[in-house]
Amino acid sequence: MAVLPIRTFGDPVLRRRAAEVGAPDEALRKLMRDMRDTVIAAPGVGLAAPQIGVPRRVFVWTYEGSEGALANPAIVEQHGKTEADEACLSLPGLSYPVSRAEWVKVIGMNERGDPVEIQMDDWLARIFQHEIDHLDGVLFIDRIHPDLKREARRRLREQALSGVLPQPVSAL
Repeated sequence: MAVLPIRTFGDPVLRRRAAEVGAPDEALRKLMRDMRDTVIAAPGVGLAAPQIGVPRRVFVWTYEGSEGALANPAIVEQHGKTEADEACLSLPGLSYPVSRAEWVKVIGMNERGDPVEIQMDDWLARIFQHEIDHLDGVLFIDRIHPDLKREARRRLREQALSGVLPQPVSAL
């Protein structure tokens, strides 16, 4: 198992829709274990495969005693709305309010290849929505208010100039 480098804003893999995976084999299970090690070491609460440069529809989470890995996830039902600050391992130092569904039902495949259906609310629902966005090439800053987006753009440019981000930021 390994702690892998996390890709940051500006890396094209973060803006592409990830490809679905087949039945888990040893390589996919190792990827899931490495992702779990990486999110714990970061530390974070969720990590999508594109964040480590792997364009596959897989994410892991670890939050208040709930942890796991999910492949090919899809939100099939959602209710309510709530707004809370979000941050992201791929956007170091940024945190902005994002509106999300308060409750979601997600289907996918666990690391054994079993189909699963998970219902959740509050922060766990937010984590799942955030990670599924990553699998679709969407970052949380894409969902913030336009005024805050201007501020985020400025802060990202400053990070690029200071060397925190790998390349200049041209647009959000």
